[in-house]
Amino acid sequence: MKPPLISTAVFALAVFFVLPMAAADHWEIQYRYRQVDSTLSLNDMAFPDAKHGIACGYTTDRKDKVHPLVLLTNNAGDTWTEVPGKEACLSMFFLDDGTGWMVTDAGIWTTEEAGRNWTKLKTSPTNILRLWFLDRQHGFAAGREKHVFETKDGGTTWTPLAAATNAPGSPTYTTYGDINFSGKKGLISGWNIPPSRGGPDWMETDRAKAEKQVPHLSILLQTHDSGATWVQSEASLFGQITRISLSPQAAGLGLVEFKDQFDYPSEVYKIDTATGLNTMAFRAKDRAITDVRLFPGSSTGLIVGYETSGPVYRSPIPGKLKVLRSDDLLNWTEMEVDYRAVAHGALITGPDDKHVWIATDTGMILKLVQ
Repeated sequence: MKPPLISTAVFALAVFFVLPMAAADHWEIQYRYRQVDSTLSLNDMAFPDAKHGIACGYTTDRKDKVHPLVLLTNNAGDTWTEVPGKEACLSMFFLDDGTGWMVTDAGIWTTEEAGRNWTKLKTSPTNILRLWFLDRQHGFAAGREKHVFETKDGGTTWTPLAAATNAPGSPTYTTYGDINFSGKKGLISGWNIPPSRGGPDWMETDRAKAEKQVPHLSILLQTHDSGATWVQSEASLFGQITRISLSPQAAGLGLVEFKDQFDYPSEVYKIDTATGLNTMAFRAKDRAITDVRLFPGSSTGLIVGYETSGPVYRSPIPGKLKVLRSDDLLNWTEMEVDYRAVAHGALITGPDDKHVWIATDTGMILKLVQ
């Protein structure tokens, strides 16, 4: 007697349950700072290519003493080497896998060895927060007190940018917090926030804080010719434009962050760099976004932040890390993230949309796993 034949449908169903299903793209922790007597805060991270990564920040011991630290990898983050630094890093910019610059409170450092060794520039502007170099000679630096500078000799000399100093508002309360270029197009974003009346925020009641939410001056410097000319504009906004990411596809993302007690902790805007039009892209009352990222040759956008609870967005307790992805920069889907990942702030870096990493201010580095 012949054995009964298994129908195609039943066989397919059996295979469905036997074979493992392909996992969706998700984020796994690659590195965690594990010392019990100190904590690590990562301020910036760069992956100039898919293998070489540099992260920088500082550790704080039980006596609140700060120790600068740099993390290095040459195998896509599979292992990280901890290298003590001389000054705590605020931010970095890497032109390729070897050449980079680092900003500290005391000056600007440069490396030709992928962050293994650093040399401090003999002359550098003060109060700098961000750098961007178009090539090894031509770069820009931006920071506090209306400071925006340009160098055309690799940082040997720096010239103040007139468009930045001509912006309205007192230099004392004006900060340029981010720089981003895509090809010849570039944006430098800043804000002017005079001190509030009635004392510091922590002395105010919730109602008083809400009543004190008043718009302030936001400033944009725009160039379409690699910084040969700049156009300065300003607008009255409630929040601060803290991050900008541009892509060659005539698209950009801009992040606006708000103080506690505001309706939303943050808003993300889609920027059409061809027309200058901005469109609301994302906001949620329980998602405080801290970084946005676009990639060359891709329509994919990523935003990262943390989950909030209640009207106090900047709580001392870190929230669960949240990452969202979009293919049109308007409709966003949350991605799976390792449940152990928490942060007060996080940033995204990577050479393309297939090789992406996230660093947190709680001493974690996560990698996109496809």
